[in-house]
Amino acid sequence: MTDTRLTLRQAAAALGVSESAIRKRVERGTLRSDKGADGRRYVYVDTVADTVADEVADVSSTREHDALISRLSAENEYLRDTIATRDQEIARRDTIIMNMSEAMKALSPPAQEAPSEASQSPDTGDQQQGRGTARGEPQEGVQRPWWRKLIGR
Repeated sequence: MTDTRLTLRQAAAALGVSESAIRKRVERGTLRSDKGADGRRYVYVDTVADTVADEVADVSSTREHDALISRLSAENEYLRDTIATRDQEIARRDTIIMNMSEAMKALSPPAQEAPSEASQSPDTGDQQQGRGTARGEPQEGVQRPWWRKLIGR
């Protein structure tokens, strides 16, 4: 085990953390330190253990990274399959709806329109002046509008 005496700035650079993190470690007692003759604070860093720890961390992070990538690839594949299945279901439903609408058209042809003369009743002079029937009562021979049938007037 080799301890190297470094300044706070050098130790922060060697460990890849900030100087304030090094100061906190010194305060907590997790890093050994002393004051030099010049009044500066020096810390002792185990360089061999740190390089081994860094290598282990690199291998560990690489494995985690690879595991994460493979998991995300599997998730993407699952989502692609799900979307493809839903697209097929939507296309199938659209085909069914189109076939059903064509069948409905074939079963019930459009209603034939009555001649325009038959739908209009002859108006008398009293009805034109509003004296023929009470308001709200349907006139004979005149078809009520659809919205009046719906409302009930």
